[in-house]
Amino acid sequence: MEKRIIKKVAVLGSGVMGSRIACHFAGIGLQVLLLDIVPKEAVESKKPSERNKIVNDALTAAIKSNPSPVYHKNVIKKITTGNFDDDMKKISDCDWVIEVVVERLDIKKQVYEKVEQFRKPGTLITSNTSGIPIHMLSEGRSDDFKKHFCGTHFFNPPRYLRLLEIIPTPDTDPGIIDFLMNYGDLYLGKTTVLCKDTPAFIANRIGVFGIMSLFGLVDKLGLSIDEVDALTGPIIGRPKSATFRTADVVGIDTLVKVAKGVADNCPNDEARDAFTIPAWLQKMVDNNWLGDKTGQGFFKKTKGSGGEKEILTLDLKSFEYKPRVKPKFATLETAKPIDDLYTRLKMLVAGHDKAGEFYRHFHY
Repeated sequence: MEKRIIKKVAVLGSGVMGSRIACHFAGIGLQVLLLDIVPKEAVESKKPSERNKIVNDALTAAIKSNPSPVYHKNVIKKITTGNFDDDMKKISDCDWVIEVVVERLDIKKQVYEKVEQFRKPGTLITSNTSGIPIHMLSEGRSDDFKKHFCGTHFFNPPRYLRLLEIIPTPDTDPGIIDFLMNYGDLYLGKTTVLCKDTPAFIANRIGVFGIMSLFGLVDKLGLSIDEVDALTGPIIGRPKSATFRTADVVGIDTLVKVAKGVADNCPNDEARDAFTIPAWLQKMVDNNWLGDKTGQGFFKKTKGSGGEKEILTLDLKSFEYKPRVKPKFATLETAKPIDDLYTRLKMLVAGHDKAGEFYRHFHY
């Protein structure tokens, strides 16, 4: 295995994932350079506070998020912020450059053009893309770039979710692959999985299929967002974030792009129709209701009349946010006391109400 010491990492893109990936690397003791674009309104400004507003606001939001992306607030001192125009030259001091910009091939390639200008030979370059084919990202790059480039797909929140997908291209040096597989396990605390460069890789190919399949049942069975999340959370052995809350965390734009990517690149897949985007989901993207990153998606946090925090749920028929309603299904009430998951699932599928019908559709 190639011997290499990582002291400083550059993270390009400070959105929900980028800022949290930066925090995770700072949390293991590394120096981190976190960069993003200059705001349009600050293009002519010479003030760093204005030119770095996007990256600084993103990092502040990450630090305040729950669960916390850092072990201790002092960790933040290891993160230096900047922007692509003024500070990209600083990546010459970094041992690893992680790209986490928006899921668009053209924009990622523009970033790589700048990276290639300033990176020193031998620097690792990886992408956190959720589904863009890795070999397409490295097209047109130098041999040294290609040799040290691959996908490193973290999952949100990166401090807590153990999976890390390593996706090489035919040009990736095998020693780099071995190094990243080991480093992710030993230093980042991840379960590293070597993936083929197939559409959406492994986890998103499965996970997005599961979410999109559930979205198809919403219209078919006339279910609300609150009802689906009640049916697909801890009651079936899954996290509290269930389906729609998970989509808000992932980013609805990312979810849609991955789903479209699978549909476009898997024309003969027997389950291709499951990746069709429902009209209401496309409308959310058009409205820029993208989940946590925009402050509203399937759920929206507000303040009640007394100043208390309140979470509203989107009504997919009226497209208005309304107070959450706790669903009541006889099948759920009967199954909840059963500790054994296998026995509980059998009871859920056998239910005679809409919940039972949902599980039969979902599992069969």
